[in-house]
Amino acid sequence: MSDEIIPLALVTGAAHRLGRAFALYLARSGFAILLHYHRSQEKAEQTAKDIGSFGVPVYLHGADLTDQADVQSLFESLDSIPYKLKVLVNSAAIMKRADIRKISVTDWDTTFALNLRTPFLLAQQAAERMTVGGLIVNITDAGAQKAWNDYPTYVVSKSALKTLTRVLAKAYAPKIRVNAIAPGLVLPSEIITHEEWNSLVDRLPLKRPVSEDEVTAALNYLVKNEAITGQVIVVDGGYSLI
Repeated sequence: MSDEIIPLALVTGAAHRLGRAFALYLARSGFAILLHYHRSQEKAEQTAKDIGSFGVPVYLHGADLTDQADVQSLFESLDSIPYKLKVLVNSAAIMKRADIRKISVTDWDTTFALNLRTPFLLAQQAAERMTVGGLIVNITDAGAQKAWNDYPTYVVSKSALKTLTRVLAKAYAPKIRVNAIAPGLVLPSEIITHEEWNSLVDRLPLKRPVSEDEVTAALNYLVKNEAITGQVIVVDGGYSLI
């Protein structure tokens, strides 16, 4: 494959967890990768090493995406890469347990800055650099329609991201497609206990977590099916049914 036809994918929050899975899938599919991370530099470097084994270029960029100057720096870095941006995956997010009756303005704003404002700003910047056929994929959550009392800022911001996806899809059509993926229970998080995780999984109709490969299969579908825009692909093991 010649350099001239290698497409570029920017994946935020790509050092670990689902962001890493998305970056690895795109690398396997022949994309050069701009791998964004925030604090997880060591994990980002390992992910970059793994991506390199697929024989595609990989570029690392550390940034705090709640800082608009860092967002600008990320795209200045992207502009120095000799490949055309084809795909943006907005995977970076924050999820904190909180009591909505006691949430501070700072905590509220921090969550919305990363989970909602950042995908909006990155979509704007990416769209300026994409040609016809570009794809933006926002990562929301199957729980975005639930009233999670323990994670109110996360749920509200991810629900808003679903609406933003539809608004952006309409605004950027027909040049660029904008979709979302809403994963369910995929990877245990350190913010919940082992017992809580098992209890949640046991409630699922399919009685098991979703695999990373099953979530990246949704990205594969969105990359390859150019008739899809403004949609949310839910991959949740039936979580939305309960």
